Amino acid sequence: MKKQEIVVQKKKITFFTKKDSEYISLTDIARYRDISRSDYVLQNWLRNYSTIEFLGLWEKINNPSFKSIEFDGFKNVAGSNSFSLTPKKWIKDTNAIGIISKKGRYGGGTFAHKDIAFEFASWISPEFKLYLIKEFQRLKSNEQQQLQQEWDAKRFLVKANYRVHTDAVKKNLIPREVSKKQASLIYASEADVLNVSMFGVTAKEWRELNLEVKGNIRDNADIMQLVCLAGLESLNAEFIRQGSTQSQRLERLNKIAIIQMKSLVGINKSNVLK
Repeated sequence: MKKQEIVVQKKKITFFTKKDSEYISLTDIARYRDISRSDYVLQNWLRNYSTIEFLGLWEKINNPSFKSIEFDGFKNVAGSNSFSLTPKKWIKDTNAIGIISKKGRYGGGTFAHKDIAFEFASWISPEFKLYLIKEFQRLKSNEQQQLQQEWDAKRFLVKANYRVHTDAVKKNLIPREVSKKQASLIYASEADVLNVSMFGVTAKEWRELNLEVKGNIRDNADIMQLVCLAGLESLNAEFIRQGSTQSQRLERLNKIAIIQMKSLVGINKSNVLK
């Protein structure tokens, strides 16, 4: 899990992504109030009845393995002078997933799902919470823009390679003196060689299965699929020049697509783990 940092009112706040959810450091947030006693600040928050009630509700909504009976025990004594609770005890006794306790001098501490982290930040300081949300949203917005730019670049590459592909079709497969309609049918047929090789369906089949989705099959492809598709277009153009039949090319391209996607998915997982 790769950790990231944002700076909120001159305080570094770390977070990481797990299963498409962001977990923000409660330890870092607590240091906004007391830099030397963050654990004490966090435990004070956990003692509150409203905190336990909120954590229990979050777990019931998001965690089917949450131990409700153990939660009721905490809820019944929360807020009393004798009640104390640590993040580790909460996690262990209730099987909670909203809070995570990590060991380590560097990068260790208590993290929580962003829903819970924002609630904790509000208890620390409403002002700090607003700045935290604003900075976090700014970072996520920048990440989305970067992903969109990468996707646009890959889509441009696919379109550029497709020009090479259609030129090969025009030169080697389309007979002379045919109508534009006849030519378009051949182009569409060759485009579907790539679609079936990569996605397992033709463009028409995809549209029939995705009537509510905007765009075509390639507009809805992810970045790794577009990278692979760009390579398949170049290969298909070369196979056409070599005189391979459509069925031969389809079989070869499909095998290549499977190998390349396995490799690309493996690379993506490695990057996530760094």
